Amino acid sequence: MDSMDLEREKGITIRAKNAAFKYKNYHINIVDTPGHADFGGEVERIMNMIDGVLLVVDSVDGPQAQTRFVLRKALEAGAKPIVVINKIDRDNATPHKVLDAIFDLFVSLHATDEQLDFPVIYASAKGGYAKEQLEHASGTMEPLFDSIIKHIPPPRAQASTGFKLLVANLDYSDYLGRIALGKIVAGKIKAGDPAVCIHGDGRKEPSKVTAIYHFEGMKRIEIAEAHAGDIIGLTGFEEVFIGETITDSIEREPLPFVPIDPPTIQMQFAVNDGPLAGNDGKLVTARHIWERLVKEVRTNVALRIAQTDAPNIFNVSGRGEMQIAILVEQMRREGYEVLVSRPEVIYRKDADGNLLEPIEKLYLEIPKSAMGDVLENLAGRKGEITNMNHHGEEVSIEALIPTRGLIGFETDLVNQTRGLGVMSHLFHEYGPDRGEIAARKNGSLVSMESGEAMAYALNMIQERGRLMVLPGDAIYEGMIVGENARENDIPVNPCKAKKLTNMRSQGDGKGIQLNPPLKLSLERALEYIGPDEYVEATPKNLRLRKKLLDENQRKRAAQNRTIKVVAA
Repeated sequence: MDSMDLEREKGITIRAKNAAFKYKNYHINIVDTPGHADFGGEVERIMNMIDGVLLVVDSVDGPQAQTRFVLRKALEAGAKPIVVINKIDRDNATPHKVLDAIFDLFVSLHATDEQLDFPVIYASAKGGYAKEQLEHASGTMEPLFDSIIKHIPPPRAQASTGFKLLVANLDYSDYLGRIALGKIVAGKIKAGDPAVCIHGDGRKEPSKVTAIYHFEGMKRIEIAEAHAGDIIGLTGFEEVFIGETITDSIEREPLPFVPIDPPTIQMQFAVNDGPLAGNDGKLVTARHIWERLVKEVRTNVALRIAQTDAPNIFNVSGRGEMQIAILVEQMRREGYEVLVSRPEVIYRKDADGNLLEPIEKLYLEIPKSAMGDVLENLAGRKGEITNMNHHGEEVSIEALIPTRGLIGFETDLVNQTRGLGVMSHLFHEYGPDRGEIAARKNGSLVSMESGEAMAYALNMIQERGRLMVLPGDAIYEGMIVGENARENDIPVNPCKAKKLTNMRSQGDGKGIQLNPPLKLSLERALEYIGPDEYVEATPKNLRLRKKLLDENQRKRAAQNRTIKVVAA
């Protein structure tokens, strides 16, 4: 079901998707949700549509931090769980040990006795088989299908009363406009029927249902009518939003509105105005970038966009830097060029005028050996430990940490735990401002010339810090070519060539050995840059640069901590 290129590359689900299949006269609807907390908005609203969950756990890795996040949402919604232990054909699989860990996880999340009595299916999706006991022989997935029919209750829906649908997801069609996806809680609907959308603010908008879709496999099929319990898509409402109710008459009461967590992080998207602009991409103007952002917001409800006083800069707000980095990566692949600033948190003020900042609940699973380093790092980022559990060589930590403190934390965690640490985080609340958090400790090596990087010059520069470019790369004034070993920025000249003379000793200039450059991924680059820097994202290149390319202008611009406040 992970059909996007980025989902396949990163091995994560980004968008919630619907599918369905027929089995023994049953029509079974499936919704695939992401596990990463940056896409938590996708999970929270899907829980209104479902009656049960398949909790898929790897038989080698066991429950991860994101398993806890998704399972907690499902248990709070009262969904009936079926545990599927997958990849039992792997060499070092330990399904029984994983089952014990899953049971402990259910207990720690305060599951009811009924939820603790969950059925277990052992499966290999790659091998295409599932079984109820490890020693059973099976060559098909039928035990899993039978288990779904046996344990998952039929939809909670009333056929007799008037039509009501709670919108849980959105899609967009260039021909029909916005498609509202959700489960019919009561009644039935036909194409062409009049309908009313009850908005979150209580406004009622009458319209007409122009088309109805349901799912067969991954395909959307148009149907004439749909009944209570079906998961369908409706068109005819341009202004509809997630959490709102579509019903058949103005008199009806709306279903409970489920608000989506507010965006907590903001970045600026700017038109690429560097000397190399337009070399790689075709879509480079402000109009192109704004139209692409508007298109994204039609289906991605956790994003907000706004124009600024500058015509070439737009504000994009979301739940986390990974969510916005995914958008930038998609735009790069579609031929856009864009400058992206460092993530900044969105501040608010309370009734008394005190500054509030977003606080996140952080879940960590780390090895015991790395505990000291990680706790020290959290303390520096103003994190408060709320819970800690030791199990074997692993430690589970729960903490409350400002969203500002999470920027760049994932990279530190990977380094401090040697890649064994797992984290996930959830928006908790807007709390009092925690004060200054120390930013990046190293300055930048900034080019003062434009041209082509020379090995001779880079050899001298690498004594000052770590390089980010290779000989032959195109360089321009104001571009960041490396990381300084100290805190301040240093102007350097990576384009300096060796002067030729009539008489040269044989060994001079030979045998230059450059250290491998620091190559940053897009997410890592967004975390890495400072407040006065941009990531230049083009279809073929990722470059880091200063916002002001001219060194004299940078000296004039005083660097101060600006705080953006959004009206509560």
